[in-house]
Amino acid sequence: MATAAASRRHVVAVPYPGRGHINPMLVVCRQLAAADAGLAVTVVVTEEWHALLAAAGVSATLPDRVRLATIPNVIPSEHVRGADGVGFVEAVHSKMGEPVERLLDQLERRPDAVVVDTYLTWGVAAGAARGIPVCSLWTMPATFFLALYHMDRWPTVDGPEGEEGQSCKSLDQYTPFPVLSSVKCSDIKIFRSLALELPMKRVAHVFSNLRKAQCVLFASVYELESGAINGISQVLPCPIYTVGPSIPHMSLEGNSDKIRRENYSDWLDAQPKNSVLYVSFGSYISMSSSQLEEVAMGLHESPVRFFWVARDKATTTTLQQISGDKGLVVPWCDQLKVLSHPSIGGFLSHCGWNSTMEAVFAGVPVLASPIGWDQLVNARLVADEWKIGINLREQRREDGIVGRATISAAVTKLMDLADGDSLEMRRRAEELQEASRSAIQEGGSSWRSLRSFVRYLAEGKLNAVETSQ
Repeated sequence: MATAAASRRHVVAVPYPGRGHINPMLVVCRQLAAADAGLAVTVVVTEEWHALLAAAGVSATLPDRVRLATIPNVIPSEHVRGADGVGFVEAVHSKMGEPVERLLDQLERRPDAVVVDTYLTWGVAAGAARGIPVCSLWTMPATFFLALYHMDRWPTVDGPEGEEGQSCKSLDQYTPFPVLSSVKCSDIKIFRSLALELPMKRVAHVFSNLRKAQCVLFASVYELESGAINGISQVLPCPIYTVGPSIPHMSLEGNSDKIRRENYSDWLDAQPKNSVLYVSFGSYISMSSSQLEEVAMGLHESPVRFFWVARDKATTTTLQQISGDKGLVVPWCDQLKVLSHPSIGGFLSHCGWNSTMEAVFAGVPVLASPIGWDQLVNARLVADEWKIGINLREQRREDGIVGRATISAAVTKLMDLADGDSLEMRRRAEELQEASRSAIQEGGSSWRSLRSFVRYLAEGKLNAVETSQ
């Protein structure tokens, strides 16, 4: 294996310790190595994440010039962080920075740059203190970045008007600022809730430090979020680069129609084209047991067959019993390959950004069931701006639950290939699929942006002292 010391340039990548952040960071690192033969990348993860990536076979597939380095497990385990999300955020903020800084000081080859997840509040300062240029990677939609960046312009939800003279007359209205066109007042009420008070303070800290970064990379596609990306370029004092979709599309090359060596492949292969609804609610934020039961019963009552990925064997067994022979429930799958299978005709999703981008890349319409954070905005992009799906959150009862009858009706409509609305969503999904795939092809927007960044790095234009503010 080639070492960082043997390479002409060395980049250290520090992802936020969560699957939705580590996966896109690894994709970006692969892209950097592929775009510059003289570049080596060291990715810093906890010992636990090193083991998880090895067990999943990810480590073995990394290019020679992308290697993993570890820090001790100074934060709560990935297996329990969902039980105390706020505590996990605080641990990452207060405990993870010091061992990362020690590792930076001990590396055989001094980094030419550090690519650090935007949510790591100490990341920019750690690089600046060592005179190392810092590039921030934002792994969520640019639209959500812009919304958080303009927190000071959010209208008031309750009480008198704010400094901008704007207040929400209804929680169902979109915010009055064009840059926040995909954010509703009900979303702002959630972001300002007591439960998110500490995380929002950390976010404010992140954005106050961001101006000291030398550039910002976005795991998005310009054609999908041109308005937000143009808006960001006007407010940030540093270059920005869109390099998405930062999903494992490399695994599809030469084999997009078949899934090999998996126990569910025969089942999928036996289903008619576009007849199966793929169901997954991510790996972190939990759906309530009552809502999960409504989803299971709604699927059971619909005429649609489904392929559901649950998180563990116990949940898989329970959901399979409820679902009966209407579908197949498994504890894990290669999501992008499944979404790209010809039998898949729709995706019931929590709308995390990686899942949303994979649905777009596969050209699959989405039934959105967002739970929190950026998922709320992602679901609105899916249903309202891109018009490739239905937002179930808009159909909640007073108790906040989406009932089984509503779910069954929405599933039926999404998967009905004779329904006019469904056909139009599929047409739009095909357009966005083409845009996202073209972006990473030679000459595409993300291809050009990535190579511009690599050239920026190779020419030594990243200068921590000159551009820090």
